Amino acid sequence: MTEILMPRLSDTMEEGVISSWQKKPGDEVAVGDVIVDIETDKAVMEYEAYEAGVLEKILVGEGETAAIGAPIAVIAPAGGAASPAAPEVEAEAKTEPKPEPKASAQAEPEAEPEPVAVSAARADAPHAEWRRPGAARPPSSPLARRLARDHGIDLATLTGSGPGGRIVRADIEAAIRDGVPAAPAEASAQPATPAPAPAQAPAARRTDDPDVEAVPLNRFRKVAARRLTESKRDAPHFYLNREVDAGALLAFRATVNEALAPAKVSVNDLVVKAVATALREHPAVNVSYTEEALLFHKRVHVGVAVAVEDGLVVPVVRDADRKSVSEIGRETRELAGRAREGKLSAQEMSGGTFSVSNLGMFGVGSFSAVINPPEAAILAVGAVRDEPVVRDGQVVPGRRMAVTLSVDHRACDGATAARFLARLAELLENPLLIVA
Repeated sequence: MTEILMPRLSDTMEEGVISSWQKKPGDEVAVGDVIVDIETDKAVMEYEAYEAGVLEKILVGEGETAAIGAPIAVIAPAGGAASPAAPEVEAEAKTEPKPEPKASAQAEPEAEPEPVAVSAARADAPHAEWRRPGAARPPSSPLARRLARDHGIDLATLTGSGPGGRIVRADIEAAIRDGVPAAPAEASAQPATPAPAPAQAPAARRTDDPDVEAVPLNRFRKVAARRLTESKRDAPHFYLNREVDAGALLAFRATVNEALAPAKVSVNDLVVKAVATALREHPAVNVSYTEEALLFHKRVHVGVAVAVEDGLVVPVVRDADRKSVSEIGRETRELAGRAREGKLSAQEMSGGTFSVSNLGMFGVGSFSAVINPPEAAILAVGAVRDEPVVRDGQVVPGRRMAVTLSVDHRACDGATAARFLARLAELLENPLLIVA
């Protein structure tokens, strides 16, 4: 028998919650079948079988938590039969201490949809080979399946370049370029598989005080508490504040939205683009601090804080300096939508080099944000306010917006950060420079 261990599905994951079991005791399991949906600190992700057999036992039930490396189920050899009386959830798993994590090839499957690096042995290998149409579906990553579905590609016609013939994103992208047979009409007409429901929130506990209710922390809160505590403890924060004349920014946004109708861009989309442009011009802020070296990032990846029901996530707009405002707006809306549905991948939430947090839509005038490590800075954006301003000696109506830059003093000094913020303010007050 083979134990299925709780995998590490993100860089900050310490434990996972079983969202839903896609297989039940006694079900046959093929390589590549989705066995279980696991809710991490960031999203709900599918876990696929790496061995064929029969699901013998489920050790961790839906809604229950397990540490990384802890057994969550048992698969019996394909030739054997599952125990007919095996309960859906083993009672012993709840009362007995869990075994120590065991080393296993399937203990930590790839956290990303496909391997980041390609070994020299297969660097020149083709991304995919043609397979006989109608063949059984090969193992594939969740991202590869989504791309295949979106482009009408039949996975049964491909052989993947990933481990064990697993189809990964690069294979689908190669197939799109080369042209492939479309997926069968009856398959493409099937409705999309509904997203797994998030695990139930922890139940409240009674306390000695009848007027107080104790609600256990969920994974978002636990991870956020740990990371933000580490950030404030380890990174010496300093803060720079700036008032920006937002009149030209709002007028520019109205012009852009009129030209792009019915598509829309938000003030935050323009801020992200301005931040990315300023970072490209001031690479000394686009850095990360380590004990050995200061890491200068050659690409500009801007994280955008998104509030979700269970906490806060920061999906990343990659190469934001190379994208138009409309592209940033469209991508940000898509990422925010997936974040609220719990469907973001680990890749979409990693690799940021700078973050933007905007609470202006809640009427917050100004605030200071905590740096999102390993980044060196984060920009906090307040609401646009109507207030009187002095122009040419006259008091006239104005539109003002406060921005606050939080900086890791280990990575940047005050003058460096001040020059960046000055350029950012110039871009926001002259938005045509953003698209120039």
